[in-house]
Amino acid sequence: MANLSLITTSTSLEGYKVVKQLGLVRGITVRSRSILGNMAGGFMTIFGGRSSIYTELCEKAREEALQLMIKHAGELGANAIINMRYDANEVMSGLTEVLAYGTAVVVEKSEN
Repeated sequence: MANLSLITTSTSLEGYKVVKQLGLVRGITVRSRSILGNMAGGFMTIFGGRSSIYTELCEKAREEALQLMIKHAGELGANAIINMRYDANEVMSGLTEVLAYGTAVVVEKSEN
């Protein structure tokens, strides 16, 4: 597995040139909050403000999807991912899919 440390939402990496495109890579996870977590989150919405329970759930889901995408890119031999994005969809009530995707590439330092 290649060392993958460069990830960007841009279509290019400053100081690097893309020498090979390896294609689309993705990481997907589906998450839900427990009944107790939903109850606590529901109480938080009554009082307003930041919902740390749901923020934590979303952050964990995004991180898991990101790590799965990085693993997929590494398996293809990529050392970078460009044009990286997140997407999320509700599969059913209380069940959310989080997708991280991008283009796996091999880059080299530019001579400039």
